[in-house]
Amino acid sequence: MEDKHSAKEIAKKTWEMENDVTERDILKFNEEENDKLFDTRPWLKDPHYFKDVKISVTALIKMVTHCRRGGDIEVMGLMQGKVIGTSFYVLDAFGLPVEGTETRVNAGAEANEYLGDYMEVCEDVGRLENICGWYHSHPGYAPWLSGIDVGTQSLYQAHQEPFVAIVIDPKRTISSGKVDIGCFRTYPEDYKGKGSEFESVPMEKIEDFGAHANRYYKLEHSIFKSELDQSQFEFLWNQYWVQTLSTSSLLLCKEAVANTITDISEKVHKYKNNPMLMRRDKLVGYTTGRGERGGEAPKKDNEIAKINKGTTKMVLDNSHMLMSEVLKSMIFSHIECNDEEAKKDVEMEK
Repeated sequence: MEDKHSAKEIAKKTWEMENDVTERDILKFNEEENDKLFDTRPWLKDPHYFKDVKISVTALIKMVTHCRRGGDIEVMGLMQGKVIGTSFYVLDAFGLPVEGTETRVNAGAEANEYLGDYMEVCEDVGRLENICGWYHSHPGYAPWLSGIDVGTQSLYQAHQEPFVAIVIDPKRTISSGKVDIGCFRTYPEDYKGKGSEFESVPMEKIEDFGAHANRYYKLEHSIFKSELDQSQFEFLWNQYWVQTLSTSSLLLCKEAVANTITDISEKVHKYKNNPMLMRRDKLVGYTTGRGERGGEAPKKDNEIAKINKGTTKMVLDNSHMLMSEVLKSMIFSHIECNDEEAKKDVEMEK
């Protein structure tokens, strides 16, 4: 029994370390500060006003568990929290009953009715935090905003500011052990950004990714927990822990891994059959080196460097999944051995 508890505690501590969870005092809702923020609306003057998102460990594990339950189907939910300075503080999250597919998710009348009832109950129990954002899943294809996502977030920002979008990839979260998450805000219609950072996006989604990459920007994120989070986190972790132990990440992600290998193969084939692209990469050099003409390496990765990054990530994720299975086997084999020894001791005493 002690082995089971210690294994659970070790897994929890490891998860906290992987996701850089820090401790922080509970943030009480301050109505005066909230009113002042809405009076000044500083985000209207600066498209990059918001810099980061701080997510409570309770909200994070609720979102991850919800996204994992969705499997290959996209799911959606909303987040409650507050804004302090240039930071969003996400304190809680809840899922919405929405109609999702493998490529998109839409909130209908049922979801709006559910939201109204939920917020009414929150007011009754004294939860005054506003809805500060929405989250949804991208199963197996990285956190970024599609054209539909950009439209949804722009609509929220137009009518319900301040608002942030969070995207979670549950497949890559299972394979890497660290939550694969991205936080985003869209630009105003008349503003064009520089484009998003590199993401290992499947070929069939590259066009959608590139077409809207300059319509939004990525915010930094961090995870925190407070004393009041502890009891709820323990309860949620017990569910998450059982789900993690009872499933094989290698089996659960086998289709996603096969798709990733196929995708990398297609990207390499496309690159090899594009002489112009290969010549351009040779002229400007790789990110880690210098070009053939002696110039400094460019700030952005060339095409082959992007493929290398995606390949490296896939190998590391698969190694992590394999190690997880080995560790689970070792833990449960040890428990079984202890149980057998205990039975023998009891029989000898008799």
